[in-house]
Amino acid sequence: MHLIPTEEEVIELLRQTGALRSGHFEYPNGLHSDQYLQVPIVMRHSENAKLLNVALARQVRAHPEIRAILKELSIVTPATGGLPVAYGVCDALGAKQVYWAERGEDGGPLRFRPHLEPQAGEKVLLVDDILRTGQKLAELKNMIEARGATVVGLAVMIYQPNPQTPSFGSLPFYYLAKLNAMYYMDGSSVEAKRIPGPIEKVWI
Repeated sequence: MHLIPTEEEVIELLRQTGALRSGHFEYPNGLHSDQYLQVPIVMRHSENAKLLNVALARQVRAHPEIRAILKELSIVTPATGGLPVAYGVCDALGAKQVYWAERGEDGGPLRFRPHLEPQAGEKVLLVDDILRTGQKLAELKNMIEARGATVVGLAVMIYQPNPQTPSFGSLPFYYLAKLNAMYYMDGSSVEAKRIPGPIEKVWI
């Protein structure tokens, strides 16, 4: 495998480790798909985590404006599931710090923990393991900007967009591989029924 893995090598690693599965999957939002991805499965092995984190960090570092502010850059993720990526990218970049937002037990909006939140003028790189619906990342971006900080880029391990994924406009966007899964809104549609295998409901 290359020092910086190709998209094909990343996808093959996901399949080999069981992080990427084929079948008929129903997501919590009702979408049906032929793929199910769990990045934490590939990240549980330290050699894989280091390889992928360093590769993603190198993409970010190639942006001259971001490279110029690494020592003052905060790495922020919208959920604890993105922390292995956030810490790995932070270490590879030599960035300033990592923190995150999370939902309360009532399932309400994202919130920062006390004493862990952006400050006015702060430079922030949003990081997560997957960009699928993009809802949490979009919510986090709005929270950060509302506090006077600036989001300078977005970096995820895997970009797996579906029909509901929002656009982040001109924001610099980095990912190691893009998965073009099939998505269907109606599980009883002719197209969805053509996905082989029994339906497996997944919770994330």
